[in-house]
Amino acid sequence: MGAVCKLDTDLDNIGDIDRNQKHPDGSLLEQADGTAWMAFYCSCMLRIALELAHDGNRVHTAYEDMASKFLAHFVQIVEAANSHGGTGLWDVGDRFYYDRIRRGNESIPLKSRSLVGLLPLIAIEVLDDAQIALLPGFQERFHYYRKHHDHMRRHLVHRESAGKWLLALVSRDHFIGVLRYLFDEEEFLSPHGIRSLSRYHKEHAFCLLLNGSSNSISYEPGDSSTGMFGGNSNWRGPVWFPINTLIIEALERYDRFFEGSLVLEYPTHSGAALTLTEIAADLRRRHTLLFRRDAEGRRPCHGTDDRYVTHPAWRDHLLFHEFFHGD
Repeated sequence: MGAVCKLDTDLDNIGDIDRNQKHPDGSLLEQADGTAWMAFYCSCMLRIALELAHDGNRVHTAYEDMASKFLAHFVQIVEAANSHGGTGLWDVGDRFYYDRIRRGNESIPLKSRSLVGLLPLIAIEVLDDAQIALLPGFQERFHYYRKHHDHMRRHLVHRESAGKWLLALVSRDHFIGVLRYLFDEEEFLSPHGIRSLSRYHKEHAFCLLLNGSSNSISYEPGDSSTGMFGGNSNWRGPVWFPINTLIIEALERYDRFFEGSLVLEYPTHSGAALTLTEIAADLRRRHTLLFRRDAEGRRPCHGTDDRYVTHPAWRDHLLFHEFFHGD
């Protein structure tokens, strides 16, 4: 703990370099999504431990201690993601999270906008004052971290009127910055969900010169056009339902805290303003449009295959793919 996490999280070809490759110059890849997954894991374990720590009659100190442990781990990961080496994985200018390559004191941001920079959103938990008050040991440690970790105060927000605490990897200021990209139809927001890579890179490929070789990434909404990383480079634009679901649920948890008081422009540049719950509902609606027939009787998930329009043995049998075309 205390350092940015470095691990492969199955988004194996979302970047422009092979994450499993060791770099000859000893440089390290610091992964925004890997760090976010670990923070998400800690927040889930914290939630479970808090549920088990009090059964309505007495405090179970073993689970109370476990909750305290995962709180401590979460705090350390938050500090690493946002302040390690100065700004962590946050880019102040772009207001987005990026992977970084670190070589000694040099830190190089990999400025391709992808799910890598969205996944920090899922590391969020809402805690209730009433629940915390039932656990004196956890309560003491909780307020210790709040008082003695300066950086944590930006990621731990209290709504006294609602008796709730927001515990999040992404501070409110960073949250607004990331959502500006997420809600933009020229970036992540597709007709059918959240793209894995921003559509911005269709016209603006990201290129990186590393160890004498050039690496690039551009928007590919469907099947990969290259054989890199084994020919399965399908994280460069398609919509992946599991991660979409995690992001939607995170937006709903944020709104559980804000209770409709946070209203944002959606889609970006539209002039319309919605609550996070309303936005989450629209993202779910976009997902369902993949499977609904259009005016011609076609379902987007089946592409142009006429069997799924006219053939009685095929037209009502839906295919649920691993990923879906980003456009």
